[in-house]
Amino acid sequence: MFQFKWLWHNLKGDRVRYIFALCLSVAGCSLTIINPYLSQRIVDEFIAGPDAARNLADGRGLLIALGLGMIGFSLLRTGLAYFTTMLYERASQNMLYRVRIFLYNKIQGQDMRYYDRNRTGDLMTKMTGDLDMVRHTLSWIIKTIIESLTVFLAAVVYFFYIDVELTLWLLILSPPIFLVAFIFARRVRPMYVDLRERLSQLNTITQENIAGNRVVKAFAREEYEIEKFTDKSVNYSKANKAAALVWLDYFPYLEIFSQGFTVILMVAGGLYVMDGRLTFGEFAAFTALIWGLSNPMRSIGIIINDIQRFFASLTKIMDVYYAEPDIVNAHGDRAKRRYQGRIQFENVSFKYDSATVLDNVSFIVEPGETIAIMGATGSGKTTLINLIPRFYDVTKGCVLVDGTDVRKLALNELRGNIGVATQDVLLFSDTIDGNIAYGDPDMPEEDVVEFARLAAAHNFIEKMPEGYDTIVGERGVGLSGGQKQRIALARALAVQPPILILDDTTSAVDLETEEHIQKSLRELEFPCTKIIIAQRVSTTAEADRILILDGGKIVEEGTHAELLKKRGYYYDVFMLQNEGIGREAKVSGQE
Repeated sequence: MFQFKWLWHNLKGDRVRYIFALCLSVAGCSLTIINPYLSQRIVDEFIAGPDAARNLADGRGLLIALGLGMIGFSLLRTGLAYFTTMLYERASQNMLYRVRIFLYNKIQGQDMRYYDRNRTGDLMTKMTGDLDMVRHTLSWIIKTIIESLTVFLAAVVYFFYIDVELTLWLLILSPPIFLVAFIFARRVRPMYVDLRERLSQLNTITQENIAGNRVVKAFAREEYEIEKFTDKSVNYSKANKAAALVWLDYFPYLEIFSQGFTVILMVAGGLYVMDGRLTFGEFAAFTALIWGLSNPMRSIGIIINDIQRFFASLTKIMDVYYAEPDIVNAHGDRAKRRYQGRIQFENVSFKYDSATVLDNVSFIVEPGETIAIMGATGSGKTTLINLIPRFYDVTKGCVLVDGTDVRKLALNELRGNIGVATQDVLLFSDTIDGNIAYGDPDMPEEDVVEFARLAAAHNFIEKMPEGYDTIVGERGVGLSGGQKQRIALARALAVQPPILILDDTTSAVDLETEEHIQKSLRELEFPCTKIIIAQRVSTTAEADRILILDGGKIVEEGTHAELLKKRGYYYDVFMLQNEGIGREAKVSGQE
């Protein structure tokens, strides 16, 4: 089956260890017939045989040897079992490590569309619970199957050696057991697929609510979220119980058939002993080894349960394993070279699914120029800047950087030349210094301080408990929105990019801080083309050009003064914002 071929492929590096473990399992389980054979000889020669008394008097050495042999083989089997378990664990843990690293790299290499389509909680489930189920399969399920088959075959062979007819009587129960197991497997498999999906939904709800705890508390929706989580948890619990109860439907049949081996042995074997067909020793060997038939049959349901869980988990893992991004680094990693910063959009259109976001957009940004982009919510501003570092690819037209289509540039080189700071700031659970120097971990501390000054962040950082060594909470918890934006801006400036993209980065700062940031951006010591998305006229006023987007199209273009003369969207925004400022000043004067 394909799933087991996948396991074999990913065992590379531990295949010899795993095959050796399988061979030791077969060898160790084959030894199970030794002790019944030794006990047969002891019973026939020293307990129930016609010469038992004479043998007990004259052959005590052999009796002791047989007894010691049973102890020795028991210790040998125990030692082999311990050693093989260590080999299985080593091989499965090594495979788990390799696959987890591969999947993490795979997820990191996916484009933005992949993250748009896949839930974070689902990806986390694949990286944890699903992978551990695969490891469990390799270290326990396959091992159990091999050992159960070996014990079963060894017992059957030995039983045939002793008495063929009695063995056939015992094996008459095997077909109905396998039929019950087959029916059980067909019924339970879709239930585990559904169970896996419900677990994913539960993890997604958990992740979203932990990440969005501030929003939940701000709207006092704790009770609602608890009810929603409880509902998902109840659904998962019901699915789990349903799958377990299916096993209980079939367990009595398997248990009855398994116990039937002992009943047949007692009846048929007892008759054969009475007829003299079997010796007491041979009957004792059958009795000692009957578990070799009954136990594998008894555990077949548990094995099927785990195998179905494995199939459900591995299907989800392979969704990630074989996923290929639409945007790939087809040109390989290249040594970073600094771009001049010329950006050109040529008849660019972009559709997300069936919705048109950008429609035939064309403009040029010269090196060192500052372009401001303004427009209503949903006009396509963020989508437009996402096309420059190739977070998405255009549907039509092309985006060029320094005269080259971005699709022909190496991704690491392209993105290494672009600094990005967005309104939705993500700070890592690290020091403030580590967050600012994220793009260059070896950055000297004095440079970190300088970029923090440029972003108007130095003053408040100095007041933090441990300054630049203050640990920032997850997603920047403990900092205000404006403080997080300024740290994000410092992080973008710290790589000294030839292209700087700011997506409403100063929306949460006061006007005085914004003026300081604007002054810093104008006086950067390195050449930089700047594209700024903003809604404040105070931010866009000093840009070399302003683009107004509406419905995915550029409807206005020009300088601050030129757009005011056109009396369009920009003029309306300017009047609205300045009217508000005027009212505030008037009220302040009256007071």
